[in-house]
Amino acid sequence: MEAFLVSTGIVALAEIGDKTQLLAFILAAKYRRPLPIILGILVATLANHGFAGAVGAWITTLLGPQLLRWVLGLSFLAMAVWTLIPDEIDEAEARPARFGVFGTTLIAFFLAEMGDKTQIATVALAAQYNALLAVVAGTTLGMMAANVPAVLFGERIARRLPVRLVHAVAAGIFAVLGVLTLLGGADDFL
Repeated sequence: MEAFLVSTGIVALAEIGDKTQLLAFILAAKYRRPLPIILGILVATLANHGFAGAVGAWITTLLGPQLLRWVLGLSFLAMAVWTLIPDEIDEAEARPARFGVFGTTLIAFFLAEMGDKTQIATVALAAQYNALLAVVAGTTLGMMAANVPAVLFGERIARRLPVRLVHAVAAGIFAVLGVLTLLGGADDFL
């Protein structure tokens, strides 16, 4: 349960103002068809984070506990810094194709999420917790918690949300996880 809750919270916070959330705003404004956009986001996220979680679980089989602790701790610290860097998106990523609203959303979201901070966080969380399904379910729920309101309420939310504060909180959580992991005490606190 812990892996699920931590994964949900971290990704929901990290996704605020992220490139894929900006993509959700653009798709919603362009197509005005929330259901196929939300379903496209869900399917793309499940596929992308499922792969990322599998990579995280696989990494635990390659690295010894000490090296894994250092890699994860430094990864969480890097995520803290990365979270503070604002994302931008090229509207060309949301251009319609012959795939319809669902297909365009699925492809655009899957590609935009490749190498994104929430995908990297999913790898690290899956390695940290060794609970693939809980992490993927949590990171997917976090993505949906951040992106569904973006699709449904768009600009009204974007103007009122203190994005810098949310990023600072997410960065702080990543930094605490990184330090605790490096000190070997993450399991005692999480």
